[in-house]
Amino acid sequence: MSDLRVACVGAGYFSQFHYDAWARIEGAHLVASVDKDIARARSTGLHAYADLPQMLSAESVDIVDIITPPPSHLDCITQTLTARPKAIICQKPFCQSQSEAQEATARAEAAGVPLIIHENFRFQPWYRKIKSIIDAGDLGRVLQLTFRLRPGDGQGPRAYLDRQPYFQQMPRFLVHETAVHFLDTFRYLLGAPTSVFADLRRMNPAIVGEDAGLVLFAYPDGRRAMFDGNRLLDHGAKNTRCTMGEALIEGTRATLTLEGDGSVHLRRFGEMETEECLGPSTFPGFGGDCVFALQSHVVDALQRGKPFENLASAYLWVLDAEEAVYRSSETGQWVELT
Repeated sequence: MSDLRVACVGAGYFSQFHYDAWARIEGAHLVASVDKDIARARSTGLHAYADLPQMLSAESVDIVDIITPPPSHLDCITQTLTARPKAIICQKPFCQSQSEAQEATARAEAAGVPLIIHENFRFQPWYRKIKSIIDAGDLGRVLQLTFRLRPGDGQGPRAYLDRQPYFQQMPRFLVHETAVHFLDTFRYLLGAPTSVFADLRRMNPAIVGEDAGLVLFAYPDGRRAMFDGNRLLDHGAKNTRCTMGEALIEGTRATLTLEGDGSVHLRRFGEMETEECLGPSTFPGFGGDCVFALQSHVVDALQRGKPFENLASAYLWVLDAEEAVYRSSETGQWVELT
């Protein structure tokens, strides 16, 4: 089977993880990079283009990986669909609005091209391990899940400027940019909740959007999931960006703890001792190599005819949930999720 030809759109900060992963994936071959700053595209060592339509007309590609900010997503997806690739991957946050995301999804479905959202947190090895333990029934009935986001990168007037400076100007920040990862991850681990209550706030006056908040999700059988996020605070980890925080998954038979080093520990109900289910992450890059895992999943699905995770049509739920979170914070009321 011949390698799938891949082109990346965008060569900014986070794209480094995409390019590195593609270079290591068996069955994929990077052929081109597109960026408005042609120097950045050339720095990848690939065929470089400043214009996406030009690249699409010059190169034969099977996968187009869009690694650009949300304002460009709809145009990039629309332009790429004219080339009818085998799949499109698009970074999150997905588009600028629900209406744009719905339009992009509809256009991809009409063209018969799978559109996969690059929502990589569910591909982090610790969440894959936690999911397998839940599914095996080792925790019994899971009653509560809590995640405490504590990256410690949000203090002072220079917050985010060294890595992703546009964070400072995002009118919606903590939830739109960061907590969407956990909306999807919570759904992956426990299924879709039915309602949400949120209390969001801005703690650093140097930024425009919210950077702290509590988001409580309710399930019809009394289960709860809590996202407790504060980007100004840290947690006990040498690399606070490894897991971005700590998690507790509590069931009737046992409790799982996710530590900041990526390790997962299980304590059985009524006992004091814990057992290690997953050791600390040794991967030096982002999120336990979850970018590699997601992109490998897409390649495997295309080559073997397997179903995709995070198709845009399914990911629209996350955008609906995000809107419900902001509406709850604005009104101070519980909001139903459909």
